Amino acid sequence: MELEVTEIDAATHCVRLQGRLDAAGADQIGVRFTASTAAAGQHALVDLAGVPFIASMGIRLLISSARALHAKGGKMVLFGAQELVQDVLEQAAVDQIIPLVATQQQAVDSLLA
Repeated sequence: MELEVTEIDAATHCVRLQGRLDAAGADQIGVRFTASTAAAGQHALVDLAGVPFIASMGIRLLISSARALHAKGGKMVLFGAQELVQDVLEQAAVDQIIPLVATQQQAVDSLLA
């Protein structure tokens, strides 16, 4: 599992994930992901285009980081999920907690809504 962080603007950054977000993958990036999202206190756009599979531990990581970020006044938006990953996130109702959109531009736009 790989993680890359890029700055969108002073208040927003993008976290790009690459690999399987299963128990091993979540364990591999958990601390860095939380530091890059919740601890930073900035809005976080999470690019899931490179994630072919997500399991419960990956879902837990996303939700716990989004809640911690929300407590600091920030917002997390997920985007670019492959069909299988999107289906899992929707079935687990993650999209009811964290906005899930198709593109990075839609993710940026949802921060303004």
